[in-house]
Amino acid sequence: MTDLRIEPVVGDAMLRQWRHVHNVIVPPAAMSLDDVRERAARHRLCNAYAGDELVGCSTVRAPQGEERAVMVIARVLPEHRRRGFGTALYEDGLAHARVQGAGAVDTCVLAVNEEGLAFARARGFTETERYTLDGESDVWIDLRLTSGG
Repeated sequence: MTDLRIEPVVGDAMLRQWRHVHNVIVPPAAMSLDDVRERAARHRLCNAYAGDELVGCSTVRAPQGEERAVMVIARVLPEHRRRGFGTALYEDGLAHARVQGAGAVDTCVLAVNEEGLAFARARGFTETERYTLDGESDVWIDLRLTSGG
């Protein structure tokens, strides 16, 4: 792997970059810049760069519920996969989840994203729920870290 940098999203330029990666990876949940600004106010958003090139992004949602479950999502642009970037993003997000006092770690993957599902399962996540959002046909899969990490 080259010199990967993972940086918290600050400012509109980085918000636009985060949005680009998110929208490429999960087109059914494409977000506007205002949507991303709102999300950034509630969650930790990061961008990943190999040198100066944007390769991915991540989201770490704050702890939820009695279990203090933290959602960790790592996204890597297709042309940059299988180089360790996803693992680095995931490990960075997992470390942040632990700092937040996560009682459980969850992730969410679009069912058609077979690479994303394989990535999550290889890291010890198991499926907890499959669903579609109201009025939509895309299937989402929630997974929980049950081993490893």
